[in-house]
Amino acid sequence: MLTFVTVILAAAVLVLLAIAMGWVLGWANRAFYVYVDPKILEIQDALPGANCGGCGYVGCNSYADALGTGADEDLTLCGPGGTSCVGAIAEILGIEVTEVWPYKAVVHCAAKLDERLLKMEYQGEPTCAAANLVAGFQGCIYGCMGLSDCVRVCDYDAIHIVDGVAVVDYEKCTGCKLCAAACPRNIITMVPFKRSEMFVVACSNDDFGKEVQSVCTVGCTGCMSCSRVSDMMVMDGNRPAINYDLYEDFTDFEPILEKCKRSSLIFVGIPTEGQVAAVADEEVPERIEADFQTTVDDTEWRG
Repeated sequence: MLTFVTVILAAAVLVLLAIAMGWVLGWANRAFYVYVDPKILEIQDALPGANCGGCGYVGCNSYADALGTGADEDLTLCGPGGTSCVGAIAEILGIEVTEVWPYKAVVHCAAKLDERLLKMEYQGEPTCAAANLVAGFQGCIYGCMGLSDCVRVCDYDAIHIVDGVAVVDYEKCTGCKLCAAACPRNIITMVPFKRSEMFVVACSNDDFGKEVQSVCTVGCTGCMSCSRVSDMMVMDGNRPAINYDLYEDFTDFEPILEKCKRSSLIFVGIPTEGQVAAVADEEVPERIEADFQTTVDDTEWRG
């Protein structure tokens, strides 16, 4: 009998504790409730949830907060989300957006190992960040070091080292910007892909012609020939740059290519079926392409 009474009392105490805790939790939920705009929750659902930080925010939720709270923020900052994400966010916010293009990574160096004239044996830490501090690691201080810092940070397996230089897989690239942030020489930038295959500048060397020729067989010598035949090509110091505001689908690149004697201007991306068929009988050289705004001005050199 005593055991029965003890069990009943214990059960009653547990029930009373459960009721009390439920009341406390209910009160706390009301007392400490933080209102979240439903638009922010919708934007969070529209974002891919990659939390890559490419937009400049800590994660997708922070970016959604900035968009949903009326901040004058760019809707196109989410690389992994792409244009469909921009459209979804614009619809949630009730605004119209002009035509947008996905931004994808472009490596601003095309020199393979056998195209580099000055080399040294490097036995230090196998990272670009460490090698960048060693004087004379390679002749071109603007070139890709090929030690895979960009490869290690890519969550999408979209960039690899091929014959000493980083090459982007554009079928996998989401434009998250992590590779660009990881490159200590700043030779990876984000380019608006107005079509599946883009014309770019494959060199970031800012030295004069003779200095470029002494370290690389394909680097741009800054002859300015390309800028003389097209308004789209502008000179940024000793190297050409592309004004992507003037870049159109119907742009004729043949006159520009004919003037380039160093193979510094190339196409990167995914060719269309028509482009593939047009060169089906031709031997297409394997080369990557690069954009401008790639300097090492903010790098501290030692040695």
